[in-house]
Formats: sequence, structure tokens, C-alpha cells
Amino acid sequence: MLIIPAVDLKDKKCVQLIQGDPNKKHLEIDNPVEVAKKFVEDGAEYLHIVDLDAALGTGNNRDVIKNIINEINVPVEVGGGIRSLDVAKELIDMGVDRVIVGTKAILEPKFIDDLNKEIGKDKIVLAVECKEGKVAIKGWKEKIDKTPIEVIKDFEDKVGYILFTNVDVEGLLKGINVEIIKEIIDKTDIPIIYSGGVTSMDDIKALKELDIYGVVIGSALYKGLIDLKEAIKISKK
Repeated sequence: MLIIPAVDLKDKKCVQLIQGDPNKKHLEIDNPVEVAKKFVEDGAEYLHIVDLDAALGTGNNRDVIKNIINEINVPVEVGGGIRSLDVAKELIDMGVDRVIVGTKAILEPKFIDDLNKEIGKDKIVLAVECKEGKVAIKGWKEKIDKTPIEVIKDFEDKVGYILFTNVDVEGLLKGINVEIIKEIIDKTDIPIIYSGGVTSMDDIKALKELDIYGVVIGSALYKGLIDLKEAIKISKK
């Protein structure tokens, strides 16, 4: 199981939001490159970067992403505002290993087909975000009448990975809901990366037992609730 630290970027800074709300930050660090380097020093083999400005349509942090890639020696996946082939290709050309797409792909499946032809499915992560049992889109503001499993089944032959987020527990530091994750793993063969509410070593152990591909950890690392070195040790047992 891969332990994947999260670096969320806003206004060239590293931030952590509460339930994805740009007005609710519980952390802000001036130098995201140093944050990324520290994660790698502590043993991270992969990083998860989200460009919140690109997601919100208020600019982008591609220069910061480029700096991070230049300063570390592990691959990164990037999400946030990837709504065109050009942006996806620009990121891949910059050295990004995988791009994360969500709302645009779910509402316009042809986008995934086109992206697949351009960069190949192994470079594509589909973000499937679950809110009250349905898939949430547009920054969790709306829901569509499909369950996560239904959406995953629609795309499992066209993308390399699924990033599954349980919005109901995201950023609240209250732990995970194992049952939802287990159901998804049982019903699909595609590698699943889990995100949302991972707060303790017990959460890490529970996910490890599910035989999941990877887990993204944000708030708990920044608040010191999870020790990255220890989490990686557990993940490799």
C-alpha cells in the first residue's frame, strides 16, 4: 500500500481546507517545496498535489508544481482544474506522473476517451467523490443520481486508477468508514486510492487490511496525528 502525502496549493502556499471549503483553512505554510521535500525525506514514495486555484478558476500554481518536481525524486499526481487536454498534456510534459480528473470527465465521458488517446490510461486518475451515498461533483456542491460503484463501472476500462474520497469525513479528522471502501474494492479490479478522514494509525492498519492500492493523507500529517515514517512502515508489512 502506498502512503501518499497531500500537498494542497493555494496562492503559492501549502494549505489544508476543512471539507474542501476555500474559506475554511486550518493550515497555511509559505513554502510548499520544503513541505514536499520533507515528506520525501521521511520516506514518501509518491506525492498527491492539488491546485486549488486551478480548481476554483482563480489562477494556477503550475510554477510551484514545477519547482516541487524539480526538487524531489519521487513521482507526483496532480489534480485541480484539469478540464482540457492541453492542461493535462502540459502537466504530463512538465513531469507529472498522473493527472486527476473529476467533474469534467463524469459529465463528459468523451473527455476521458480523448485523454486516453493523448496520454494513455495509466496516466489518468478518476476522482470519484462520495457524499451521502451519491457521487458529488463541482467541488462537492452538487450530487448526481449515481453511486460511486456505478460511476467506477462506467470508467474502469478507460482510466488507470480511481481516487475515492468520502466527502462526509474529509478534513474533519474523525476517521474513516471502512464499509464503503470495502464495498468498492470488492466490486472492481481497478487500483483504488483512498482519501478522506484518515486520522490515526488504526485507520492506516484498517486500509492496509483491505488490500487497497494507496491512501492519501493530508490534515493528519500536518497536525501530527499520524507519523509518516511509522505509517509507511505499517504500509509495507
